[in-house]
Amino acid sequence: MRGRRGPCVRRATTGPGRETDHRRSRRGRPMEVPATASGDGDRTGGGMDGGGWFAPGPSRATSASAPPNGPARAPRSVPRQRDRTGPPAAGGDTSDTALLRRTMAEIEPIADTVTSYFYALLFLRHPALRALFPAAMDTQRDRLFTALLTAATHADDPATLTAYLTDLGRGHRKYGTRPEHYPAVGEALIGALGRYAPSTWGPRTEAAWVSAYTTISQIMIDAATADEMRAPAWWQAEVVAHEMRTKDIAVVTVRPDQPYPFLAGQYTALETPWWPRVWRHYSFASAPRSDGLLSFHVKAVPAGWVSNALVHRARRGDVVRLGPPTGSMTIDHTTDNGLLCLGGGTGIAPIKALVEDVVQHGRYRSVDVFYGARRSDDLYDFDTMLRLQQSHPWLSVRPVVDEGSVGLSGGLPEAVREYGSWHTHDVYLSGPPGMIRRGVDTLLGMGVPPRRIRHDSIEGLVGATT
Repeated sequence: MRGRRGPCVRRATTGPGRETDHRRSRRGRPMEVPATASGDGDRTGGGMDGGGWFAPGPSRATSASAPPNGPARAPRSVPRQRDRTGPPAAGGDTSDTALLRRTMAEIEPIADTVTSYFYALLFLRHPALRALFPAAMDTQRDRLFTALLTAATHADDPATLTAYLTDLGRGHRKYGTRPEHYPAVGEALIGALGRYAPSTWGPRTEAAWVSAYTTISQIMIDAATADEMRAPAWWQAEVVAHEMRTKDIAVVTVRPDQPYPFLAGQYTALETPWWPRVWRHYSFASAPRSDGLLSFHVKAVPAGWVSNALVHRARRGDVVRLGPPTGSMTIDHTTDNGLLCLGGGTGIAPIKALVEDVVQHGRYRSVDVFYGARRSDDLYDFDTMLRLQQSHPWLSVRPVVDEGSVGLSGGLPEAVREYGSWHTHDVYLSGPPGMIRRGVDTLLGMGVPPRRIRHDSIEGLVGATT
């Protein structure tokens, strides 16, 4: 991960004592996560999209351009408490990637402690940054560890990492993240790793992490700078319709204050006026419309701040904020491949958008939709899907319930297996993490090539029901 010089990470001379564990946090505030629509309505990159200096799950590759004002300063490292080298066994891999992964393996058992110390260090030395984060940090901190693991794992895959970080850098504009914020984060990162990885930390390891963070931060800064020339950091959107489908699921339709370009199958981050700086990911429930309106399917879940506000509190005339569209679960319209779509719970929203996308493009192909829910009463959008099926003979919609006599039974993956081979289809999955994991395992076991299976980050689904 060598290359560009990114923001400088200062070498610290002192550090705070250990902080009590804030419990599981996912992202620090200014960075976001790609994620997929959860079957419970929140499409989040894990817990809070409202946080983000680090976030899970890379995507595809793009390239980042140099910022117009030149590269940012290189990170300054934080001194180790002791000079520990932690050499590998004879003949071991001493590449930067190997060093990063050894550090991650060492801190994994104490990830909560390391993450807590990271935030304590960050806010102690740079208190002004606290205002960028949500008031409650209890769902923020796990994201840091997951993102670091992602970076370490993909350090030798610059194309994948660049694509992920480019998307992340664009998304962080909505948090007010500026290039000058990155050195503080890098300083806290190096300080926390140096304190809690005594066996692996040393001059070589520290240099590898400084180099990695330099590259990571510069790619994000470049992406944000380029995006600033063509799109706003966020969109204001007025609620124009609010339809309750069940006692805890609502279809929320908004009108953005300016054109909002997106593709069917993508998602966005949404912030309500009742929970400032707390963002959640939601999939678009339709293909782009001529009237510019956007719809989301939201399920209120216990202790879900944003989801409960959108379902039970939002009304026509309320104004929310939207981040930029993101996600790669989109249709390749250059082929005639059949489509297999699995939608669980409110995961049916992007599936419906994909079907509408096929209709709009007029290049009809076989589309098989399996719509899953726990009970038949939870198939809240089944009538809409049936109307689409009646209008388009190339579309087949099959309900699958865990409990009840309607449709197929036994779970989505099992139902898909019963209906034959799908190895020539492009497959799309959207729903709870467990459903996606089982679905992917089933499809791979049936011989479907991995390149044909499409879903957004599973890591992003964990904690999405908030």
